[in-house]
Amino acid sequence: MRVLAIDTALGACSVAVLDTVSGSAVESESLPMARGHAEALMPLIARVMQRRELAFTDIDRVAVTTGPGSFTGLRVGISAGRGIALAAGKPVVGVSTLAAYAAPHLADDKTVAVVVAIDARHEHVYLQVFGPGGHVIITPRLAPISEAFRAASDAPCRIVGSAARAIANQLPLGAPSPLRVEAREAPDIDWVARMGAVLPEGQSPPKPLYLRAPDAQPQNAAQLPRR
Repeated sequence: MRVLAIDTALGACSVAVLDTVSGSAVESESLPMARGHAEALMPLIARVMQRRELAFTDIDRVAVTTGPGSFTGLRVGISAGRGIALAAGKPVVGVSTLAAYAAPHLADDKTVAVVVAIDARHEHVYLQVFGPGGHVIITPRLAPISEAFRAASDAPCRIVGSAARAIANQLPLGAPSPLRVEAREAPDIDWVARMGAVLPEGQSPPKPLYLRAPDAQPQNAAQLPRR
C-alpha cells in the first residue's frame, strides 16, 4: 500500500509517501512554518510526488492530520486531502495530531506512559495521556496547563508535544523526572503516514478535531436587524 500523508495542523507543512511493502517512507519533506500552509502545501505535494515519479492514481490511500491545531492549518490540510482522494478515487483517513506525537514513543517502549501536550495559548494545552501499551488514560481535551503538570507528575513518563518543555520545566517539587522530553512543533510526518496505513477507513473520518471555539467570534451588536 502507498499512503500519501499530509500535515498542516501545527508548526510545519509536511508531506510523505509511505510504501508499506518496504516499511519506510519512500519520500518526505517538511517545512517549518507557523502560517502560509495554503500557499506551500500543493507545491510541496507536487515535489514529493514528482521525485518518486508517482501520480495520484498510484496512491492507495490519503492520510491527513485532523487536529487539534490551527483552525486555518487544519482546513488547508483536510481540504487538500479530501480533494486529492476524491479526484483520484481513493479513500482518505484522519490522524489525530496528539496520537501522531505519541506513536513513535509508544512503539519504542510500550511500558512507559506518554503525556502529549500541544500549546493552546492562554495557559492551556491540548492534552492526551497514553498509559503503558497505548491505553488512553486521558482523552483528547483542552485543559489548563496545571492539569498537564498533574498528569506528568503521577509517574515517570515521556512528555512530548510543543508544550513539552514548558511542562517539564515547571513540574512540582518532588515529582519524578520525565524519562524523555521532546518539544517538537509538529509530529513526525513519517508516523502520520504509518498511522494512516493502519487506521480503519470508516472509523477514522478526516474531520477536524478543534477542541476549542475560534478566537474570532462575530459581534452580535454589529449585525443588522432582520425584517
